Amino acid sequence: MKVIVELYGATKDLSDKNFLEFKLKNKVSIKDIKKEILNLIDKKFKGNQNYKKIINNSAFCSSKDNIVKENYIISKNEVIGIIPPIGGG
Repeated sequence: MKVIVELYGATKDLSDKNFLEFKLKNKVSIKDIKKEILNLIDKKFKGNQNYKKIINNSAFCSSKDNIVKENYIISKNEVIGIIPPIGGG
């Protein structure tokens, strides 16, 4: 199964494209996707703690533009969006 994670805001630094693509087993959760992204950060960015913090504090949305929790199950090819926190004053 293929899961594409669209990148927004600060997460765009994770790829030279505007997305990450993962080939995963069937029925994975958002929690599993987060683990995959954190593993990528460990490998590609030497465990950059700032990037990890962004991922751990980001919201995710389904292909239907609904915010989803970590237990949301992806059972088919799907595009998921990651929405990082936005700083402000």
